[in-house]
Amino acid sequence: MLLALDETRFRVNIARSFVLYNERMSNRTTPKGARTRADILHTAVDIASVEGLDGLSIGRLASELGMSKSGLFAHFGSKESLQLAAIEEARLRYVKEVIEPALSSPLGITQLYALCTAFLSYIERSVFVGGCFFASAMAEFDAKGPSLVRDRIVECQEQWMMTLERAAEGARANGEFRVDSDSRQLAFELEGALLTANWYFHLFHDATNIDRARRAVRTRLSREATQVGLDLLPLEPQDS
Repeated sequence: MLLALDETRFRVNIARSFVLYNERMSNRTTPKGARTRADILHTAVDIASVEGLDGLSIGRLASELGMSKSGLFAHFGSKESLQLAAIEEARLRYVKEVIEPALSSPLGITQLYALCTAFLSYIERSVFVGGCFFASAMAEFDAKGPSLVRDRIVECQEQWMMTLERAAEGARANGEFRVDSDSRQLAFELEGALLTANWYFHLFHDATNIDRARRAVRTRLSREATQVGLDLLPLEPQDS
């Protein structure tokens, strides 16, 4: 007998996990101040996706935006606060471009495939100038010592992996994956294909790496799927 999952609760939990740490602005912030802060963070995340979060400083942003350092300092107060705010801005952009489109798909293998293809589309469309913001942040901070910035990057990645795992668990509960399917292992392997696509796409300036990743995702899901699951997957992409 298949386990029944509450899809509404599943969708709410995922959405909440990706916005939980969004920093609230002071009630004293004016509409103009909020717009200025939004403009600063929009630029900050694009700079950080190319130059890294450690390359992000109040002086660097002030120069880029034509603002005074004191004006920028009033919004953030420190480099660390700026970095944390940039991570949250990147998180919200990621939700809009990857998570929300995928959650419109039915829970299970279809949603898991949609999460992976939404990620690849987000890379291909250059949502961040330097590629996936979080892939860059992980590469920058993986070997660094403990800090609030590193902790927040870890939280973001854990939430993304949990999202993939929950979709895989939904597929197993629906009878779309084998009963012995290992959701965590599957998420790990899918993430490997997605991250490789991100790095190769930008390093070699070659979009065929996105196509390779799409095929890799479908092939891996097919190996896990029952006939019910296979019938829900799109046809395998053909070479042009």
